[in-house]
Amino acid sequence: MGFFMALGLALAACLGGAWWSLRRWSQARHLLDTPTSKIRSAAQGYVELYGVLQALPDADIRGPLTGKPCLWWRFRIEQYQCDDKKSSWRVIDSGSSEALLCLSDGTGECLIDPRGAEVRPVVRETWEGYQRHPLRLVKPGLLGFLSSGQRYRYVEERLHVDQPLYAIGDFSTQGAAHQVFDVSAAQGAVIREWKGDFAGLLRRFDSDGNGQLDEQEWTHVRLAAQLEAEDRQRVDVQQPARNQMARPREAQPFILSNSGEDELARNFYWQASGGALLCLAGALATAWLLGVQHW
Repeated sequence: MGFFMALGLALAACLGGAWWSLRRWSQARHLLDTPTSKIRSAAQGYVELYGVLQALPDADIRGPLTGKPCLWWRFRIEQYQCDDKKSSWRVIDSGSSEALLCLSDGTGECLIDPRGAEVRPVVRETWEGYQRHPLRLVKPGLLGFLSSGQRYRYVEERLHVDQPLYAIGDFSTQGAAHQVFDVSAAQGAVIREWKGDFAGLLRRFDSDGNGQLDEQEWTHVRLAAQLEAEDRQRVDVQQPARNQMARPREAQPFILSNSGEDELARNFYWQASGGALLCLAGALATAWLLGVQHW
């Protein structure tokens, strides 16, 4: 049993190290091979941006463990556990913000949906205490004394206004001026909207008052719907474009970091090297174990 357990660990180290090395190497290559774009002229699709974080209007976001104002947060609460054999920290609560971020580079602004991103903030606070949540008051009396006997460790990471941000992900521009206008589809959408109030549709287009729309009256409906769709398109074109970045649909890195591209790539290469060493160690251990058993 001990042999098979050791063999399983060696194989896991080999395969896990290989996977981690290839993943980090691929991410580093994506970062270095993707040129930095300006928001105003960025192509639709996978792009790399670099700018400064700005606050969104009416946004009031605070770190859940410190109460400090920020634009994004991630937290972790760990509980210290100790028995006769070992002691360790166990994660009992964690979470991250899903609020949109606003990146500005002087040529425009881009809203970023951080869900699914690998976020690497520079601000990270770690401390310990004796409450399950550091912002909650300790209960008075015996229950409060007993609960305060537990030891906890808190970790909170944050992104703040005016911090530099490197972002790589899927970029798109929303707005009528950046979309192909399909007259037929827009006309159909208007007609479906009008059918939702069929009584109103009859009042407008049932010229003979028989409670039905004949072919000639439907021709008037379609013409009016086309004109309405074209009017709406002209209004939409005047609206400002909205740039967005989100998680790519393909298996490409989606990274938000206060560090620049070169530092990120360098860290990824070091991690890829570590994974390769782990893979090599696992392979050597596997070969040695199999050699011992003469397999």
